[in-house]
Amino acid sequence: MKTIKQILRLYQGGEIFTAFDTETTGLMNKTDKIIEIGAVKFNKDGIIDKFSTLINPQMPIPFCATKVNGITNQMVANEPTFAQICDDFLDFINGTILVAHNANFDIGFVNAELLRLNKSELKKPNIPAVDTLKNSRKIYPELGKYNLQFLANEFCISVESAHRALDDARVCMEVFQHNLAHIKD
Repeated sequence: MKTIKQILRLYQGGEIFTAFDTETTGLMNKTDKIIEIGAVKFNKDGIIDKFSTLINPQMPIPFCATKVNGITNQMVANEPTFAQICDDFLDFINGTILVAHNANFDIGFVNAELLRLNKSELKKPNIPAVDTLKNSRKIYPELGKYNLQFLANEFCISVESAHRALDDARVCMEVFQHNLAHIKD
């Protein structure tokens, strides 16, 4: 991906970004599945659109995952599968620069789901992605802690529903914007 200063120029020039987040059944994208995707499309002028859906993983959600994100088997029982929402999500992010907190995790899960459907992965540089975790570490090396909720608290960003995909995507967008506003020349 481009340097943070190049990203700042793209942002100031009106480029469209999409901050997104996934909630999953676990940490291993080869065996675990996405159970929620949230995305916020935005530019320097504000939010353009939002995308949010629960996803039926077609497998039981482990209790340890439910403990983190609050998503239960009952909540996803009648929701669409990833195959059913895939094209809508890809259309939503098309032509935008992706932003995620720990981007390799979220992109890795989306790619694993795409491969299960015999679809092409989101590949860099075709699908550029900005990682707010990596950028926060570079811009604020003194913090020592960089999880999304910690940064939100540190930067006075409101968190309405931690570990729910749409709110985490919005918080990620605001961390991204905060980072850009604090780049040192």
